[in-house]
Amino acid sequence: MEKEKAEDQINVEKKDESMEEEKIESELETKQENENKEEQTLEAKVSELEEKLVRLYAEMENQRRRYEKEREDAFEYGGFSLAKETLNLIDNLERSKITIEKDESIKNSDDLKKIINHLDIIYKDMMTILKKNNISPIDSVGKKLDPNLHQAMMEIEDENKDSGIIIQEIQKGFMMKNRLLRPSLVAVSKNVEKKEQNLRENKEKNDEKK
Repeated sequence: MEKEKAEDQINVEKKDESMEEEKIESELETKQENENKEEQTLEAKVSELEEKLVRLYAEMENQRRRYEKEREDAFEYGGFSLAKETLNLIDNLERSKITIEKDESIKNSDDLKKIINHLDIIYKDMMTILKKNNISPIDSVGKKLDPNLHQAMMEIEDENKDSGIIIQEIQKGFMMKNRLLRPSLVAVSKNVEKKEQNLRENKEKNDEKK
């Protein structure tokens, strides 16, 4: 009887030991799983942080490029508005010269010649200043109309020229480096022969329909 009790006691102890081992193994597995989860979470956080750093760097690089572009534009075209205002002075100078030349009271006089000479000197000096600042007049007369550079204000019939050729410059246009400062206001040719030919062709078509 005592032997059976002893054996039962041993079995109970063994069972307890087995349960204790299982508990320890379970705790170890749980701990390992938690550690793995923590590692995965840490890796995910590191990966997320790396992505944020990449985006931040890209944004900073874009801002740097924008700043560089704005700085270059400000350096190259900072005087754009001032240049446009300066062109008004040149226009007024040219208009004044034309008005004085038409003044009958001083026409063909020495005074007129002196005034015109002074105005020409001022005009040349202003054009030289513009050239030094990369501002140049647009070549217009005799050229084909270019909508990017010229603005047609009127058409003049001319049987000796093709349509769309600039034959008169109403207001001079200017470029600032590669940027249009203002377009040239021009008059373009309108070929009379082609116009008459078109009228004849249209008339013939209308006659055929009748």
